[in-house]
Amino acid sequence: MGKGGGCVPSKKKQPPVSDDPVSSREAAPIPIHDGETIDVATTSLEPRIPSKLKIFIVFYSMYGHVEGLAKRMKKGVDGVEGVEAFLYRVAETLSDDVLMKMKAPEKDVGIPEITAAELINADGVLFGFPTRYGCMAAQMKSFFDSTGQLWKEQKLAGKPAGFFVSAGTQGGGQETTAWTAITQLTHHGMLFVPVGYTFGAGMFKMDTVRGGSPYGAGVYAGDGSREANETELALAEHQGKYMATIVKRLAQT
Repeated sequence: MGKGGGCVPSKKKQPPVSDDPVSSREAAPIPIHDGETIDVATTSLEPRIPSKLKIFIVFYSMYGHVEGLAKRMKKGVDGVEGVEAFLYRVAETLSDDVLMKMKAPEKDVGIPEITAAELINADGVLFGFPTRYGCMAAQMKSFFDSTGQLWKEQKLAGKPAGFFVSAGTQGGGQETTAWTAITQLTHHGMLFVPVGYTFGAGMFKMDTVRGGSPYGAGVYAGDGSREANETELALAEHQGKYMATIVKRLAQT
């Protein structure tokens, strides 16, 4: 108080007043709709980088022939920008004792087993399996039988899918094994993507034994000792690339 009871202005400096109404106060939430706001203090302005599309290559392989196609198929998928392949095997239904008597080799422990629920995370699926009398092997059928809840809720509807197979003999199921499997996709509402004749001249090679068909890649196993030749592996790689292209195209629509 000064003389005469008058007020003496404080000599303490006041904060400068900015012409910018935002910088002169703490950033406040911006209203968007009734009851909804975005806090500018915590919202990132960095552009979002879209994650890669995922194609699951799900297979059953007793002697390694289907697995060989699957690994080469992954190379084709991974060669398409923005798409990535993941290898999974379905659960074995035979006992170790039976597998030993059938002289089945040890499975690659680096490839995990898949559960039905995990299929939801895929943008596309390629299923591979050996033939059993013109149909898929029981191990793969058992896996499809475990997808009942997904079917009930139609969680896989609209997902593109394809097949690749192994057969023991010429005329032993290269086409019918894939053809009879289409019913599994149909009930789930999935989109069957055959490779057709997009492999070009490779589909017409007659100078050597060659598996595969317009339904998908394939290999002839013979008595189990025959390995996939380069034409069969190249078709598998092409199918992976082709499927990745289709999945990418569908994602952009």
